[in-house]
Amino acid sequence: MLKECKKALWSEYDLALLDLDGVVYIGPEAVEGVPDRLRQADAAGMRLAFVTNNASRPPAEVARHLTTLGIEADESDVVTSAQAAAHVLARSLEPGSPVFVIGGPGLFEALEEQGLRPVQALADGPVAVASGYYPDLLWRTVSDGAMLVKQGLPWVASNTDLTVPTPRGNGPGNGVLVEAVARFAGRQPVVAGKPLPPLFEETMRRVGGRRPLVVGDRLDTDIEGAQATYLDSLLVLTGVTGLDELVSAPPNRRPSYISPGLEGLGQAHPTPTERDGGFELGGWRAVADHGAVKVDGAGDPADWWRVVAAAAWRHLDLTGASVEVSATVPPR
Repeated sequence: MLKECKKALWSEYDLALLDLDGVVYIGPEAVEGVPDRLRQADAAGMRLAFVTNNASRPPAEVARHLTTLGIEADESDVVTSAQAAAHVLARSLEPGSPVFVIGGPGLFEALEEQGLRPVQALADGPVAVASGYYPDLLWRTVSDGAMLVKQGLPWVASNTDLTVPTPRGNGPGNGVLVEAVARFAGRQPVVAGKPLPPLFEETMRRVGGRRPLVVGDRLDTDIEGAQATYLDSLLVLTGVTGLDELVSAPPNRRPSYISPGLEGLGQAHPTPTERDGGFELGGWRAVADHGAVKVDGAGDPADWWRVVAAAAWRHLDLTGASVEVSATVPPR
C-alpha cells in the first residue's frame, strides 16, 4: 500500500532520481510546468539526477537537450544505462580491454570513461560484449556481436525495454535486439538498466545522496526498479501509466507515492483510511464492489488516485483479479 509523508517530499528526500521521457519531457518538449517545479525542488535543497535507460545519447547531449527546455542540467547530473553497463564490465575486465559494442556513441563514451576500449571489429580481439539501443546500428555489427556472445564472451545489455519513444510513436527498443541475440546465442545477458539495480546504484555512486527517491512514469521499469533497489518511489501520471495499469499493478510494481505530476515533489502525501469496506481520503471514497471500482465525493485529484489505488490493490490481493475501470473517469 501507499506510504505516508507528512511533509513535502523534497524535505524528506535529498536526491530525486528522475526518469526522463514521460516525466521531464515528452518527445522534444518539456512536460508542462516541469522546469518550474524542478527549479523549486533544487531551491528546496533536493539534488536532481536525470536517469535514463536509453544508452544511445552521451550525458552531455542529454544535458544540452534539458538546457534547451529551460532545465538547468550539467552532464554530471545525467546517468545512463550505458554508464551502468560500462561500470559492470569494468569491475571484471583489465584496464584497456577491448569490448565489442552492439550500439552507438553512448556506449563508446561510457566504456572509454571506464578505461575500456570499445571496438566493432572482430580483428581487435574483443573479450566482452556490450549492447544498447542505437537507431543507426548496422546488421553486420549485430551479427558479429551475436556470434561473440554465442562463443561465450561476457555480455552486458544496457536495458531490455521493448519499446523506445520516437517522433513517429513507440518503436522497437533494445529489448527486441536483446531477445534476438539471446535466442541466437542460447544465453541471456547481465542487464544494467532498469528495473535492475545497477543503474540506480551507478547514479547514487556518481551523484551521492543519503535519502534517494525514484521518480518515474513506468511501473515495469521505474517503480519495479526502485523496489528491487529498496528505494522509495513517486509515480507521476504524465507518461505511459494510466488507470488500467495502476489498478492492475502487482505488489512489486506499486509506488510509495502517487501524484498527477511533478508538483508532488513539493507536497505532503497522506494515505487513505480504510473504513466500512472502502478507502477514504480528502473528500473521496473508493470501493471495489462486484469487480469494479466506484468513487464518490470531491477533492484534490491526487487523493482520488490514492483512494482508487488502495481499493483496487486490496481487491487484487484478495481475489487475484483486477478491478474493472472502463466506467471510471479520473478528475481533471
